[in-house]
Amino acid sequence: MPVPFRAVHQIARPTGLPTADLFAFVDGVLPALAEGEALVENAFLSVDPYMLGLMDDEEDGYPLHAPLEGRAVGRVVESRSAALPVGTAVIHREGWRTHAVVAPGQVRVLPELPGVPLSAHLSVLGGTGLSAYVGLTRIAGLKPGEDFFVSAAAGGVGTAAGQLARLLGARRVVGSAGSAAKTAFLTGELGFDAAFDYHAGPVAELLAEAAPTGIDVYLDNVGGEHLEAAIGAMRDYGRIAWCGAISQYGVATPAPAAPHNLFELVARSVRLEGFLVRHHLDAQQELYDLLAPQLRSGRVRAPETVLDGFDHIVEAFLGVLAGANTGKMLVRI
Repeated sequence: MPVPFRAVHQIARPTGLPTADLFAFVDGVLPALAEGEALVENAFLSVDPYMLGLMDDEEDGYPLHAPLEGRAVGRVVESRSAALPVGTAVIHREGWRTHAVVAPGQVRVLPELPGVPLSAHLSVLGGTGLSAYVGLTRIAGLKPGEDFFVSAAAGGVGTAAGQLARLLGARRVVGSAGSAAKTAFLTGELGFDAAFDYHAGPVAELLAEAAPTGIDVYLDNVGGEHLEAAIGAMRDYGRIAWCGAISQYGVATPAPAAPHNLFELVARSVRLEGFLVRHHLDAQQELYDLLAPQLRSGRVRAPETVLDGFDHIVEAFLGVLAGANTGKMLVRI
């Protein structure tokens, strides 16, 4: 039988940060399944800062007047595919809609992990957690006894990175965030050794107070002043894994991408490497093996800010761009 669904379309390109009027809620009816297809009822949707770059890219970004693409988890509720029986939990990229018709090649079947909530596959076990894991292990090669700093530490990637760094043997874990409440959460709940509110003064000075003897590894989610400060705090042979640059997103006149102290990388033999997590999807099982037992035991947490109801997806997206989340921002349908 045809199934009614709801989706969100982008109807105009942003200039700077997006606003709610760039989106439209659209109701429709899905056609009957073809052979080999399955119907997924989405349970959680992810909203992420990288989406802004796809919103204003006319050539390779989101097409207008179509549902936006984004990660979602859900379960198969109807199927004409032997590979996707009813009840199967999957993750896919047909987000920003309540239901999706998929083929086996469009989804990844999720393992059943007792004691681990389905939403964790969009946070510490999903792309955000995988970004943190890849940045720490494959790009920066964090070693036991080293000192680690992460920016946007109260976000999805940052909360995962701080906890992973501790599991990997970091001596000192430092983070920056956008409010005193968030920094208190990092030190009081997630085990960071130090955290600072970057609004409280020059980032270089705040980082020097939090890590007075310097840092060995930096996971950058912000760019700009944070990257410049981290370069200044780097010890010899330090490593910077560049994951994102939220300070540059949606800014009409962003700060120069290259910090003024970039040559210090040469002087101290520091390596800076950018990466995209989609090039490291083969690390997913490593992440499961490491974190699933830790999630069950409670040693690792999956911080989430969850908005209930599909009608709140635009609000959630605008909120994550404004730093309204602690942990991963999700929408529960």
